[in-house]
Amino acid sequence: MVMPLFDDAPLRHLKRPVANHALIVANILVFLLVHSEILGDPLTIMRGFAIIPRVLFGEADLADWIVGPPAPLTLVTSLFFHSSLLHLASNMLFLYVFGDNVEDAMGSLHYLLFYLSSGVMAGVFYVYATPHSITPLVGASGAISGVCAAFLLLYPRATVTGFFPPLTLVMFPFWLITLADRSRAPLRRLFGLTPPLFAFHATGFLFVGAWIALQIVNASWGGGESHIAWMAHVGGIVAGLALTPIFKRRKHRLFDRGPYGPPKAAPAPEPPPPEQTGPEG
Repeated sequence: MVMPLFDDAPLRHLKRPVANHALIVANILVFLLVHSEILGDPLTIMRGFAIIPRVLFGEADLADWIVGPPAPLTLVTSLFFHSSLLHLASNMLFLYVFGDNVEDAMGSLHYLLFYLSSGVMAGVFYVYATPHSITPLVGASGAISGVCAAFLLLYPRATVTGFFPPLTLVMFPFWLITLADRSRAPLRRLFGLTPPLFAFHATGFLFVGAWIALQIVNASWGGGESHIAWMAHVGGIVAGLALTPIFKRRKHRLFDRGPYGPPKAAPAPEPPPPEQTGPEG
């Protein structure tokens, strides 16, 4: 999967995206608490807070020793649990890169409501796509899919810098070789990719648009053989596209054309012309 690193869309309304940072911290703390095994077996704990379609529809019940909230509330609680460190890290990276700008365009409270609403709708999509499944669903991917869709609508002209992990692993040895040989300096930039992460640059429309297309393709043809709930991603994307016009600030236009980057300094005022005086006597 292509991973984002950062974008050049500045924060215009907020000094700090406190809601986005709070969501990231909450996800990390829950992960550390659960996987430290202080509370017991992590899989058992996550099963109690995960979305399980058959349990949500009343077709099955959890075992007596599994503790969790009422089934409808798992549409929210499941958003804060992750099955592995890689699962958590990839989700939080997407949230860190795109969430701050979306929060800036919506305001902190609206952004938090938007995030949770996107996550709930993602869960609903998953439940109705797999109504008889007993496979637990956890992770913030559905809500983050909504955030990505919002970024697409709000900042399509922003430049997103990202990297492709398999390419990084393959190309890294070649980059190390060029470090030792100055005569091969032109090889340090291959196909426009910048070492050592071999980062590339794309517009928000291209980066997020391609990512959304990949989710839809996988949900259509590859969802049955994958451990990833692609339909939850699609549900989050639909929610993001539908809710962004409602939650955004009125003065923040959709399909914003920029400008991005630091604002330009105002030009210095020109000095007044010298006064015209007659010849001295």
